[in-house]
Amino acid sequence: MIKPKLMLIDGNSILNRAFYGLKSPQLLATSYGLYTNGVYGFINILLKYLEEEHPEYICVAFDMKAPTFRHSQYDAYKANRKGMPEELAVQMPVMKDVLDAMNITRVEYSGYEADDLIGWLSSCGEEKNLEVVIVTGDRDSLQLISQNTRVKLPSTKFGKTNTEEYNYNNFCEKYGITPLQFIDVKGLMGDSSDNIPGVRGIGEKTALELIKKFGSVEEIYNNIDEVEKKGVREKLEAGKDMAFLSKQLATIERKMPVELCTVEHLKIREYNTEKLYQLFKKLEFKSLIQKFGLGEAAISNKENIKNIDFEDNSEDNSIDNSHIKSNENIIFVKNLEDLTELKSKLFFSSEISISHIMENAYEKGELVGKLIALALSWWQEDKFHSAYIDIVDNAFEEQFIREFKDIFENKAIKKSGHNIKNFLIYLMCKDIHMQGLSFDTMIAAYILNPSRETYKVYELSTDYLKKEIQDVEGMLGKGRNKIFYKDISHSELASATTDYSQTIFELKGVLEREIRSNEQEMLYYEIELPLVEVLASMEYLGFKVNKNELKSFSIELDERIETLTKEIYNLAGEEFNINSTKQLGVILFDKLGLPVVKKTKTGYSTDVEVLEQLAPMHTIVSNILEYRQLMKLKSTYVDGLISVINDKTGKIHSSFNQTVVVTGRISSTEPNLQNIPYKVEMGRKIRKVFVPSNEEFILTDADYSQIELRVLAHISGDDNFIAAFNNNEDIHTSTAAKVFSVPIEGVTSLMRSRAKAINFGIIYGIGEFSLAKDLGVTRKEAKRYIDEYLDKYPGVREYMKNIIEEGKEKGYVSTLFNRRRYLPELKSSNFNIRSFGQRVALNAPIQGTAADIIKIAMVKVYNVLKEKKMRSRLILQVHDELLIETHIDEKDEVTKLLKDCMEKAANFKVPLKADIKVGENWYMTK
Repeated sequence: MIKPKLMLIDGNSILNRAFYGLKSPQLLATSYGLYTNGVYGFINILLKYLEEEHPEYICVAFDMKAPTFRHSQYDAYKANRKGMPEELAVQMPVMKDVLDAMNITRVEYSGYEADDLIGWLSSCGEEKNLEVVIVTGDRDSLQLISQNTRVKLPSTKFGKTNTEEYNYNNFCEKYGITPLQFIDVKGLMGDSSDNIPGVRGIGEKTALELIKKFGSVEEIYNNIDEVEKKGVREKLEAGKDMAFLSKQLATIERKMPVELCTVEHLKIREYNTEKLYQLFKKLEFKSLIQKFGLGEAAISNKENIKNIDFEDNSEDNSIDNSHIKSNENIIFVKNLEDLTELKSKLFFSSEISISHIMENAYEKGELVGKLIALALSWWQEDKFHSAYIDIVDNAFEEQFIREFKDIFENKAIKKSGHNIKNFLIYLMCKDIHMQGLSFDTMIAAYILNPSRETYKVYELSTDYLKKEIQDVEGMLGKGRNKIFYKDISHSELASATTDYSQTIFELKGVLEREIRSNEQEMLYYEIELPLVEVLASMEYLGFKVNKNELKSFSIELDERIETLTKEIYNLAGEEFNINSTKQLGVILFDKLGLPVVKKTKTGYSTDVEVLEQLAPMHTIVSNILEYRQLMKLKSTYVDGLISVINDKTGKIHSSFNQTVVVTGRISSTEPNLQNIPYKVEMGRKIRKVFVPSNEEFILTDADYSQIELRVLAHISGDDNFIAAFNNNEDIHTSTAAKVFSVPIEGVTSLMRSRAKAINFGIIYGIGEFSLAKDLGVTRKEAKRYIDEYLDKYPGVREYMKNIIEEGKEKGYVSTLFNRRRYLPELKSSNFNIRSFGQRVALNAPIQGTAADIIKIAMVKVYNVLKEKKMRSRLILQVHDELLIETHIDEKDEVTKLLKDCMEKAANFKVPLKADIKVGENWYMTK
């Protein structure tokens, strides 16, 4: 028999989760300034679980501001909790109004927390033989789990809710204790979020071990002499009072002094639809009005589509297009006549926004996917107009390209898009070079918040425009060779795609204002936006690979790996699986008797750090290290490269990503050409297979010399640092002379090596512990090196101090070109998190400025080559290095312009220096 179900919701906890899950640089708010992101997120979480569970009874419990009975037991209870942010506090009464309109019972009681109310109600539900489901973000409620009670722990990010769920069996399986014993664990380990002290020095792992062995806090102290580890026993003895107090504080109270309500009061009831409709209108929740079917729900997008001559039986209530003031027509373009008519309309528009849909089905090494559809939007007579072009077949695609070449290459018609680089590459493949790119919303969103995980249009629409639109990427499916769009009706895809193009237009206005407010116009319009075309060109051009030489190199690697394998077997005295950690551990530690450096849960550790420590002790270890390096080279950088060579061009067309690295650096994927190994000769030899397109070209490589140290010299303004660079001194030798107090001629290679480690370590905020490990010296000696360094470079010391204070005050640090890195970690109460924030604060302005400079150089180089109509072209960027495929007749000119563009990319107190080399393959240029 199926039991009736009672759902209990921790109101404060879920509202808090919703608030931070939908938090963005611009909080969701009404047009009159009322913040609503917490309420909006709460409702969506609530609807998700109502749909999943279908409860017959429901209740939401809230905390009250008044102190609880626990404060009388322990004054410092929750003393470290910060007050609710004002942006969230104003949403609490609104949330309660919404629940009242939904006729959902809510409870709160002075002196008790929501946890206690849920504990009491869950026991009432169990007495009534109900199945109880608790929805909370607070893991304290895990103690309430029983055979009849489950706990759902939601986590919300960018509006997406994931759930961690526990019942009695999977809780016991995961933790090895019962839910009630979870209270005893809390009593021992404490809880920093509630300021429950626990026993000083006892963490979760030790607490779990103790409770598994003894069963409870009481039994531990009844048998304290049986605690085997002396240190643990002493901590327990010293913290006995706190252990019992903490257990008491962590225990949810399941009895109330009065009966606040009965289970019958919690029955699911019909919503007060009129009240809810008026409330949602006031909150401007247009999509929820549609979802709930309230009042005059917005007309479906399907009815706005013109000229669609097929049936559409799909339902689409999730798209909110009610922001469009008038009933704009969506023109469905399906033939040459429609194309010609649309083209004539666009010639009278000063700006269009483009939403492109690419089929995500790449063949080996393909440049870009097939174009499925295109939506265009433009303003005319004070309203939006949109067109949807369905690329039904190759013949129609050719007509589209032929007709619209003039539009795309017309500078006077400004174009906006989102992740427009892929569309630029598509056009390049069709011999069209788009002119007039005026905005890319993905790049703008990255500039404003480089820490986001994703920059999808529908996410940005929610965050910046306060409106929901359908996730087109989600409709189409994710991953290569997964083409789901054919299961989607034309009208649904047309509606969603045109909504994207209109949203891009709207986003542009909001993001432009944000960029101006942040004074990031130069960073966006002169660096990042022009770079989109540069990267598109680099991807389109690709890098030629000598496939035969790559295969020969693969054979060479196989031979060396085979030789190493035989040598390893000979030294081990037997054959074994070298790739098996377990078998390797037996050989090294049991058979050969090498000292055990580190153990894991499954046995001996044989990671690279362990092997490097053991290498001087036995030849077999050095061979194993080389074996691993070569196996990695073969699988990743030889076989891997062969698999991504484009069959048509014979080139590798890597993807260059602008919005992945938070520091502003460009990343490379499929394959990652920035990660070609260079520390071992076999790795460097891979670069030999990268060659010019044909015999008319050579490769010219330019590499910034010590760019980050030069940036540090400029930013810090340190006189000694600046003088060393201006006098063209070797900076590491100069540093060694100062740190070790010797004349320049007295600097040894060891001193210089250590000075180099300190120089680069300072950039990354290295501490004495890490420096000691890197140099193989004591922490005391490492501390002395750092202190000496900062004494000799006082400007650097001052910079390090000031930038951390600036980060705390502003909440972010900036590069010289105003690229921001937001650092909430600087205000964390956790030492490790705060220390991480400090290291990032030191490094981000330096590494970020270096990234800005190389991007400026890329744009300059690309533009000069383009303006002069040279045959040479920029094909690769790797960190501080640029590579030009150079026509032989332009060799001297390219060398000059490359050096000029890179060294004049920024006006610094120290010179920027670029080292130029030329070669017949990439290896020779290095």
